[in-house]
Amino acid sequence: MESVTEETFETRVLKHDKPVLVEFWATWCGPCRMVGPVLEQIAGERSDVEIVKINYDEEPAVGQRYGVMGLPTMLLFRDGEPVGSFVGARPKARLMNDLDEALRAG
Repeated sequence: MESVTEETFETRVLKHDKPVLVEFWATWCGPCRMVGPVLEQIAGERSDVEIVKINYDEEPAVGQRYGVMGLPTMLLFRDGEPVGSFVGARPKARLMNDLDEALRAG
């Protein structure tokens, strides 16, 4: 799973040709450490969505721009716009279901 920064966010997320799920995380965040490996698994299993992460502590402006208030927050972007949001750690099955629903709706 690739890390993005404020400098690469536009190219890697907003202008990507397929949906992108962005995990906002921090090193001190326990739930982030739980959801990270789950997202790594999903990234390896799915080709219909790109999954990247951004360290909120190092890149707070991006999170603030999209109203990130708690960690981990996962935002699904399609065509440069956020179309889904998931806050908090969740089991893989629920995250896959939430992602599928957001992809259908968005």
